[in-house]
Amino acid sequence: MPVKWVLHWQPNQGSTVSSQILNEASQCVESINGVKEGRWKATLNYYKPILKDQANQSEFPRDFLGISLADEPDKYYFIIRSQRIVVEADTNIQSIMEKLQSYKSKVALYFEGFQYQLGDFRLRVGKVVPTHSENVRGIVMEVDYLPISSIKTANKLMEEFMEIWHEALAKRSLPGKFVNIDINFEEYGLGDIYTPQHTAVRYALVMAHMIATVQAVRG
Repeated sequence: MPVKWVLHWQPNQGSTVSSQILNEASQCVESINGVKEGRWKATLNYYKPILKDQANQSEFPRDFLGISLADEPDKYYFIIRSQRIVVEADTNIQSIMEKLQSYKSKVALYFEGFQYQLGDFRLRVGKVVPTHSENVRGIVMEVDYLPISSIKTANKLMEEFMEIWHEALAKRSLPGKFVNIDINFEEYGLGDIYTPQHTAVRYALVMAHMIATVQAVRG
């Protein structure tokens, strides 16, 4: 599987996220010769335990994330950040969880946008929207370097590509920037060869940062 970075849009202090920024970012990909290949979508759910007995509270994780990825339509990924755990399951696990009534999805978000091919790179730019709403809560960008699966080997090339990207985006004078989060994957028991579990962890941390950013802007 190719190495992937998942970046999120960090607005400048006092500015907000809008679909206009998504349009500008998409136009920017096309301005550096990105070829549009179609749409993509991913979803994320925050789960909370349904406690029938409060005494059992300590036995359950306080919350965890469930993620479906565009690259793995038949799989579903769980991340318990507090315990640095990431687990792969089949998509039918969601209906099993509904029947078991042990956890409930408190917040559901989806990511959707366009996919572009740019030489050896694949870019996906998309908005983050709550289910049953059109309010843009954030913007994410996936960058895949297709020929390489080793994170260490791909790092330098990813950094060089991001320099070109930031330079192209800077010409548009937008009120913010795309940010990549450095992650210690070893904490989650993940190695140098990239897997979908790496992507799930990336999304979990991107969401945590985006929520913190929204709260900081509101504060």
